[in-house]
Amino acid sequence: MSIGTVYLVGAGPGDPGLITVRGQAVLAKADVVVYDHLVAPALLRRCSPRAKRIYAGKEASRRAMSQDAINQLLVRQALAGKTVVRLKGGDPFLFGRGGEEASVLAQAGVRFEVVPGVTSALAVPAYAGIPLTHRKLSSSVAILTGHEDPTKGGSAIRWEQISRGCETLVFLMGVAKLPSIVARLARHGRASTTPAAVISWGTWPQQRAVVGTLGTIVRRAAREAIEPPAVLVVGDVVKLQRRLGWVDAKPLAGRRVLVTRAPEKAGLLVEQLGVLGADVEQLPAITLAGVKANGRFRQAVRDIPRTDWVFFTSPEGIGWFSRMLQPRRNSIRRLARCHIGAIGPKTAEALEEAGLRVDFVPRRFSQEGMLADLPERLLRGRRGVIFSAQNSRDALVQGLQRRGMRVSKIPIYRTIMPRGMSRRIEQVFRRPFDLVMVTSASCAQHLHEALRRTGRQRLFTHLPFASIGPITSEAVEALGGRVAVEASVSTIEGLLEAMGRWQPRLMR
Repeated sequence: MSIGTVYLVGAGPGDPGLITVRGQAVLAKADVVVYDHLVAPALLRRCSPRAKRIYAGKEASRRAMSQDAINQLLVRQALAGKTVVRLKGGDPFLFGRGGEEASVLAQAGVRFEVVPGVTSALAVPAYAGIPLTHRKLSSSVAILTGHEDPTKGGSAIRWEQISRGCETLVFLMGVAKLPSIVARLARHGRASTTPAAVISWGTWPQQRAVVGTLGTIVRRAAREAIEPPAVLVVGDVVKLQRRLGWVDAKPLAGRRVLVTRAPEKAGLLVEQLGVLGADVEQLPAITLAGVKANGRFRQAVRDIPRTDWVFFTSPEGIGWFSRMLQPRRNSIRRLARCHIGAIGPKTAEALEEAGLRVDFVPRRFSQEGMLADLPERLLRGRRGVIFSAQNSRDALVQGLQRRGMRVSKIPIYRTIMPRGMSRRIEQVFRRPFDLVMVTSASCAQHLHEALRRTGRQRLFTHLPFASIGPITSEAVEALGGRVAVEASVSTIEGLLEAMGRWQPRLMR
């Protein structure tokens, strides 16, 4: 058996977008991924589905695995012929013990490769709006650890040279020793008026920066309850933070948002919320399931040559309709001779990707919008069919019938509550949310039901909901909920735009 390779990969400081292209490539091909505490969950989702994931995190209060155990694990997996990624926060060779792991691998005769990462020493100040060098303020930077090896018996940092010999100082893992670091800098000549900043969870959505001076930073960090992981920056460049703090200028910076959308449709939405600065949690409140082909569906398909209008009320319906046609060896192109109405631009896009021409999209993306915009002369005496979700609203079918159309509604899929949703309620709601996104009435109804099953239904009335449109808002309010944000255009893009403009009445 050939010996495998170990890749020591820097995951960056938190933001999953900061991993290198090379790091992402080796992560995708790994058989085994041994990852640290500060690795973003989104990065683990980029692993191969067959990869074995092993948590080896070290936190202030506990550690999952000793360093010796990690070293032996890497050697053992490589000798078994596995491709191993050791995924480490920041850069593996900067206070990441990557050098120790590489030494053990070299001694065992295991091939290894180092994939550098974006270090928190550079990225965290940058995300806080602090350039470590500046032509007028700083031409030198020192990167130091705030958590030296306790077995050394004393500090290896040359405090007397560092304190005054370098314009910008960056301490990693220093929040627990902040009083000691500040005292030593002062003792060796750094002025108490020197600007200083402590940045907690840098590059993560929950990033917070506390700014002061060496004389005030300990007190301010304690008052703000700053906890690890945190980076301390000392020097005149900190003065630029107020003007250059670009993360804080994002519309949803620091806001905690719950996404209830189906997981297969939530990926891009979560990324978009991250771009807006939100701290996102996911609790899928809806999943889709098929319905059995039945006599009504088969009859509707047989009647398509005699059908004038076919309506689809969601993008999902197109896929389910195609699946139901397959056993009968029919194609969605069977609808090509019909007039086709789509309830919104996403539905129209899905139909056009399937090779169909869409004849009508209403200005308001709802059943009511379709009824308001379709001229009655196109409906009276015509035959129509609506392919939609089971238990969907009947506003469109009833309105078309009143306008003289012979129309039927055919269910082609179901919206159901995801299995295990209720079990996740307690974990998800440990901290409050600034906004809870609901993109359909079913999302709101399933969330309410999950809260009811866990005895927390009263919580629903206190949640601030961000609704995709009036119909979803009505469902929230019918259940006793409060809509804080409603999209003026009933699309995900419209909802994100409304959330970006939102200003809460009371700041938490």
